Amino acid sequence: QVQLVESGGGLVHAGGSQRLSCAVSGRLFSNSALGWFRQAPEKEREFVAGITWSAGWTYYADSVKERFTISRDNAMNAVFLQMNSLKPEDTAVYYCAARYGSNISRARNDYRIWGQGTQVTVSS
Repeated sequence: QVQLVESGGGLVHAGGSQRLSCAVSGRLFSNSALGWFRQAPEKEREFVAGITWSAGWTYYADSVKERFTISRDNAMNAVFLQMNSLKPEDTAVYYCAARYGSNISRARNDYRIWGQGTQVTVSS
């Protein structure tokens, strides 16, 4: 059974950087994809970035493109989200999620496995 555990959240000033990690326990199939989602207070959970487990193809939401970078380390069984040039509107709980399928999906319902989330707060 696959489990996901996020870490790396915290408080950062606007313009700063933060790196989130998602530790994957259990075995993911090669045709899996992982995504980062976020949910701000009173807002819907939204897609941030995704990566295919085998090939490492990536896809980003327009709001984070060129600021955030998703990567994975298959040997470490981990996925990372490097966040640069952070803005107050990036403040949210960030979730790691996994789906079985060779493509990256923006739809939260396509992801079956979720971590518990980690809070990122960007102060102005």
